[in-house]
Amino acid sequence: MQTQQCYYPNLIVLSLPIHSATTFVLVNPHYPENVGAAARAIKTMGFTQLGLVKPSRLAIPEHEMAHRMAVKAWDVLQSARQFATVQDAIAGAEVLAATTSRRGVSGVYNARQFAAHAVNMASTQHKIVILFGNEKTGLPADMVDAVDWRIRIPIAADQPSINLAQATQIIAYELFMAALDRRTSESHCGAPVLKP
Repeated sequence: MQTQQCYYPNLIVLSLPIHSATTFVLVNPHYPENVGAAARAIKTMGFTQLGLVKPSRLAIPEHEMAHRMAVKAWDVLQSARQFATVQDAIAGAEVLAATTSRRGVSGVYNARQFAAHAVNMASTQHKIVILFGNEKTGLPADMVDAVDWRIRIPIAADQPSINLAQATQIIAYELFMAALDRRTSESHCGAPVLKP
């Protein structure tokens, strides 16, 4: 007996305030595979807002490899907003974060520390934008220095950085887990439970 798999592109199983508050922005992405994989990564954690700032001529949602890597996140990929500048992408952001793999940057937090803050801000309907840099060069130092929150994902091996799509996955996961923890805490304290 064969089972039929159904794909419901707009079905989000669980929606929390962090989901509608957060936009993941890839700045000058180079590879279409990373654009597609990032769409998939954030959707698995319930996020749907993806932005692209001046992607390379290949790193566009319409590219075949972006589509292949998106795997059931085609709605997120196709609705990704493209921006001419970072300023356009961050317009209206009340919490602005940037990822960096550079050492020696002051005021750096890990993804879990940032997530705890972001979830609190999302609960009061603040708009959150997280910037991710190009696969080869990352974000410019002046851009990293200018944001409210600088995020570095710790790595144990002698590697220069984490893959772009993997970084979006890790941060999306930490945001989602922090939001679930907040929901559980509020339900145990007698506060209203956030319903999906």
